[in-house]
Formats: sequence, C-alpha cells, structure tokens
Amino acid sequence: MNEPLITDDTIVFGLLALCLGFVFITSGSQKGFWKQFYNVVPAILLCYMLPAVLASLGIVSDEHSRLYFMASQYLLPAALVLMTLSIDLKAITNLGSKALILFLTGTVGIIIGGPIAILIVSAISPDIIGGAGFDAVWRGLSTIAGSWIGGGANQAAMLEIFKFNPQRFGEMVLVDIVCANIWMALLLLGVGKAAKIDRWLKADASSIETLKKKVTAFSESITRVPSLRDYMVLFFLAFAAVGLAHLLGGTLSQSLTEGFAAVRDPKSFLSFLGGDFFWMVVVATAVGIGLSFTRAKNLEGAGASKLGGVFIYILVATIGMKMDLGRILENPGLILVGLIWIAIHAGLLILVAKLIRAPFFFLAVGSQANVGGAASAPVVAAEFHPSLSSVGVLLAVLGYVVGTGGALLCAYLMEFVAPA
Repeated sequence: MNEPLITDDTIVFGLLALCLGFVFITSGSQKGFWKQFYNVVPAILLCYMLPAVLASLGIVSDEHSRLYFMASQYLLPAALVLMTLSIDLKAITNLGSKALILFLTGTVGIIIGGPIAILIVSAISPDIIGGAGFDAVWRGLSTIAGSWIGGGANQAAMLEIFKFNPQRFGEMVLVDIVCANIWMALLLLGVGKAAKIDRWLKADASSIETLKKKVTAFSESITRVPSLRDYMVLFFLAFAAVGLAHLLGGTLSQSLTEGFAAVRDPKSFLSFLGGDFFWMVVVATAVGIGLSFTRAKNLEGAGASKLGGVFIYILVATIGMKMDLGRILENPGLILVGLIWIAIHAGLLILVAKLIRAPFFFLAVGSQANVGGAASAPVVAAEFHPSLSSVGVLLAVLGYVVGTGGALLCAYLMEFVAPA
C-alpha cells in the first residue's frame, strides 16, 4: 500500500479527535440542517465513516498507524471496566434466553452462509472461488469464518490450519473488513428506528426497557458533580485493571499454551484459550463485574460509563481507519461472496427474531458479538443505552469460545462445496 499523507500518530490522533468533535458538536444542534441530518444518520456511524473517508483519500492509514492497537489494548479494557462496574447482573438475567438464541443463530448463519455463498457464486463464475492447493479460495474464506465467529485469534488459527497463501491473505482481510463494516453500518442505522423495527417484529422489549429504567433511576440517585478525586479514582480503577488484565491475560494464555497440548493445537476447540486478547477481555470484564458488588458501583454517579464511552468512541474512530472505501471494488468477485455470506447471516437472524418476537437489540448485539467481537459488540449495545453495553461484552466473550469450532465446521463445508 502507498504511504499515506500523514504517518505521525500524534497528528493522526488529532485528526480523529477533530472528527469526533465535529460529530458531537453538530449532533447537539436542536434545529436546522444538522438536526434533520442526525435524525437519519446516527452520530456513531459518522464517527466511524469520517475516519474511513480520511483513509480512503490517502490522508491516514491503519497500516501505518498504531492507534488501533493502542485503543484495543488500552482503551477497550478500560472501557469494559468503567461500563460494567455498575452492572446489574440480576436485571441482565431477567432479559431471558432470546439474546443467547439470536447469538447462536448468528453463529449458525456464518457457518452455513459461507458454503451457500460459494454455491451461489460458483454458479455465476466458478473462477472467483476456484484455485488449487494453498491458493484455494475456500482456504482463505476459512479465515473470514474465524474472524466473524470469534475474532482475530480465531482468524489466525484458521490461517495456520489451512495454510492459505499468505501473499493473498490481504484479499481476505479486505473482504472481512468491507462486508463486516457495511453490515455494522446498517445495524447502526437501525438503532434509530429500533422502536419501529420492534413493532414489525412484534417483539416484547419490556425487559430491556425495565433494565434501562432501573439503571437510569440508580444513576440519577447517585449523580453528583464529579471532583478531581472522582476522576483520579476512575483513572486508577480503569488502568490498574488494564495492567492486571494484560498481566493475568498473558500469564494465563502462556501457562495454558505450555501446559495443554489441546490449547497449542490450532485445530482444537480449546485453542481460543491460548489467546492473550481473549483473556484480557475476560479479566477486564471480571474486574468490572467484581467492582459492581462494592461501593465502586456508586462511581457511576461521577460519570464512569460516560468516560468509558469516550474510550469507546476513540476505538470506533480507529476502526473507521481500517475501511478504505476506494478498495471496495478492487476484487468485486470476492466482495460479492462476502456480501452474500453476511446477507445469509442477517436474513437468518431476522427470520428467527421474527419467529420468537425478539427485539432488534438482541438481533444487533447477537450479530456483532459474532462478527465484530469485543471491539464492536459493546459499541452497538451502548448505542441503544449505556447500561446495555455489558450484554454485548458477555456475548462477545461467548463468541471467542465457539469461534474455532464453528469456523472449522464452516471451512470443511466450504471445502466440500467448492469447485475442484
């Protein structure tokens, strides 16, 4: 890839701050053009798209930046702690089984969507999904299955197992990013119309509303003008937990990898236990949940989840940098495979949500817990309401658990239907 205009991360971070500031300043307008604009386009979608435009114009590039690494490794675990320290586990349990059903439906949609997409595209143009040996396209598509069910660690496992030509791996990364982010954009557009979608689904969203009201009432009862002490305590809790998450995450993954052959084997269903990122997310989430049983829960009144939201929006902006809009048509055949694949995933989710009358919230978060993982499931959940971010976190952790097994099943099905 050509070097972007700006490679200094300090300047790039300033540009991302400019994008976020522009969105939040204009979205606060109570009349005129911007009010009408944000009635149609969610603010969070623009927070994602503006950095994508910068990347597409060659001004910035994720490939020449460490900002996503910084946001995902430091700010994401900090946000998980801040957004779960006031979690109400009993109220989340009361949401019922529909969230889990739609999460598993999303997983099944990815597993069957890959082979069906291959069958459809092979009937149109077999050359697109052909290839022999380690250049076989189905091998590359297996890495997308790993990414869309579990995450980066599962994607790396599929690359290791099926030995896809590493020189062509970038094509699969492009399909992964383009199709997953188009679907995420559609979900974010749906957030503003959630009530209308719920009516069409004939869904009962009362349990979600009860949770939102309960958390809002608790937050209002403890809200205060935050002091410097409050901010320093939040800083201490968040980033001490980040350090602990990295320490324990690295230690646990190394110990399990060294101690158990099943964890070392990328073909094993337990291989996800060897991932540092998985354990980092688990430990950060566990710390946040643990704090919810202490007086630290009252720090929500000083704006804990709002500060976590700041970190999440920075993460969103760095994710946006990954999307080069100009490359969408670079390999239209493979992009078509990805779009059909994600459409099957979406269609199955919509069908099941309609059948069980599940709210759009469960559909959106169940999907992102698969396709986006811990980096975007809480983002989408929090867009419905900050109190719901923990639902996205918990489902995303489950995604890592089923990721390797689900991706392997999908890969073997794709191999079976792929043209010789």
